[in-house]
Amino acid sequence: MHDTNLLQLFTDDIGHAKRLLELMDEEFQALGERDLTRLELLLADKQPLLALLDQHGRQRSQLLASLDLSADRAGLQQLAERSPLGQELLDRSDELSQLLEGCQSANQRNGRLIRANRASVGGMLGILRGGDAPGLYDSRGTAARIGQQRPLSQA
Repeated sequence: MHDTNLLQLFTDDIGHAKRLLELMDEEFQALGERDLTRLELLLADKQPLLALLDQHGRQRSQLLASLDLSADRAGLQQLAERSPLGQELLDRSDELSQLLEGCQSANQRNGRLIRANRASVGGMLGILRGGDAPGLYDSRGTAARIGQQRPLSQA
């Protein structure tokens, strides 16, 4: 009974993780295009998937703990040894792990793009506000002392 429930949780989460990975790829594209409306919609679609993955992860841990097994790969292997669904449990667990690693990589990739966009926008805002003076050098090769720059809006 527990092995059937566990297998169903793995199967459900594989579908959720695949969809999450698709959304993260769409998010990467929207970030590149700076499409804020689409980003908001993608975030609304991602949140329930993340909640379900978290909830099912806790349920899997509780199922293993209720059988006096550790809530890790070793506990799952112990259950697989005594279950007729053992190999399928291990296969689904591996598939889910690979998908979640893909989601983590996509999340890191998207985070790098967000940081790059933030730095770019911050630099542009600094120039518009007049606070960031370009780094110029004088005839001696040292940083030139330029008076306060005026914002472009006052130029």
